[in-house]
Amino acid sequence: MSTEQEKTFIEFFKPNQRVIHKICKIYTDNAEDHEDLFQEITIQLWKSFPGFKGEAKFSTWMYRVALNTAITLFRKPKKAGPQAVDIDVSSLTMEYEDYEDDEHKLKKMYKVIYELSDVEKALIMMYLEDKSYREIGEILGITEGNARVKMNRAKNNLKTKITAK
Repeated sequence: MSTEQEKTFIEFFKPNQRVIHKICKIYTDNAEDHEDLFQEITIQLWKSFPGFKGEAKFSTWMYRVALNTAITLFRKPKKAGPQAVDIDVSSLTMEYEDYEDDEHKLKKMYKVIYELSDVEKALIMMYLEDKSYREIGEILGITEGNARVKMNRAKNNLKTKITAK
């Protein structure tokens, strides 16, 4: 990729990287795995960026790549060693948000979300991000109606798990 493409990628990536951290938090249960997943998602976004045509919003495209990477990575046995890429991903990391007062509640919520299926995790995360059913369907590659049905099931499952705790 050219220097101009790298600059454009970073320009798009930086304001949206908080979403990647949220995905990582939902699909991992410790800081080391969170960091590994963040880097893997960043690498996949970087590799896929030349194929980004701008037909969808960057954030929508990024969600799709990030969720697919998270789901795929945790369905496969872990690979040995990091992949080599030609971009310094360390410049793209950010500090974890500091949740002072609500830290205990958030940890409990993330623990329950972590117990959901891969698709339910994605749905709940996008719901918490105030994504519309149309956007959720677009990100997951399903219809808006199917997104509504899956979301209702995911919310009910989450309520059941929270009530049981």
